[in-house]
Amino acid sequence: MGEENNKIKILVAEDDLVSRLMLTSAIKKWGYEPIAVDNGKSALEILSNESPPLLAILDWVMPEMDGIDVVKALRKNKGEIPTYIIMLTTKTEKENLIEGLETGADDYIRKPFDADELWARIRVGLRTATLQRDLLDTQRALEYEAIHDPLTGCLNRRGILERLREELERSQRTGEQLCVAMCDLDHFKKINDNYGHQTGDDVLKGFVQIICSQLRPYDKLGRLGGEEFLILIPNITESYARSALERLNRMVQNTELETCAGKMNITVSIGGIIIKEKTNVDDIIKRVDSALYTAKEKGRNKVIFYGE
Repeated sequence: MGEENNKIKILVAEDDLVSRLMLTSAIKKWGYEPIAVDNGKSALEILSNESPPLLAILDWVMPEMDGIDVVKALRKNKGEIPTYIIMLTTKTEKENLIEGLETGADDYIRKPFDADELWARIRVGLRTATLQRDLLDTQRALEYEAIHDPLTGCLNRRGILERLREELERSQRTGEQLCVAMCDLDHFKKINDNYGHQTGDDVLKGFVQIICSQLRPYDKLGRLGGEEFLILIPNITESYARSALERLNRMVQNTELETCAGKMNITVSIGGIIIKEKTNVDDIIKRVDSALYTAKEKGRNKVIFYGE
């Protein structure tokens, strides 16, 4: 009980009005927020939401859907954070209780319930559910860190190449064209040498902000390493891909970046390719790298497509 409980919601699904009022009253007394429904169908709808309550108390026998049917449907869908479910039942046969637990319920309590026993079971359930949530948050954080660049926040080499494989597979399956572009910040070494690596870091972060502000939600940017980046633009025509990359080039050239050494302008060379035929990631990287090399050879601050 206390302030840490105020935001914790507990679902109560009980068709008997007296029992429902007793349960909600006790839950409020203990500092939690009850959500009360009188049938299994409504309970399932709430528990199927993106952010369901951490814990639910379900009556075994209810109209529209039994508590057991709710548990079966819920466990079949397997949400990321499974709600801890306490079955409320008048059944006393061992076989019935085993059935409830094997179906996916986490605990049970017999009616009429004892308040102290219910309070103890709720605490155990919330500790378990909170631990599962914290473990999932940790897993998500680790997964994010594994595929994102810690400096700029965009995808790292592993992340962007994984996304390239996915987009390539989708493109070859649907027949949609995919544009892949490799970017290299011009004379970046001079920035590090003349102003220091902190300034270089500011430039990299500023560059990523410029590019991301111009990309569609499903376009992707990733840092291959150093000052090299890869851009993926799926479902695009060749003419639009060219104009999109040239627009990015101009945006970088015309935007002053805020750095610890003051405002600074940079340019970027871009090598692009439109994927029209069946190919693989290694071949794509080889081709856009070749196009990027050509852009640099021709004076930098240019967009060159492979084969030009």
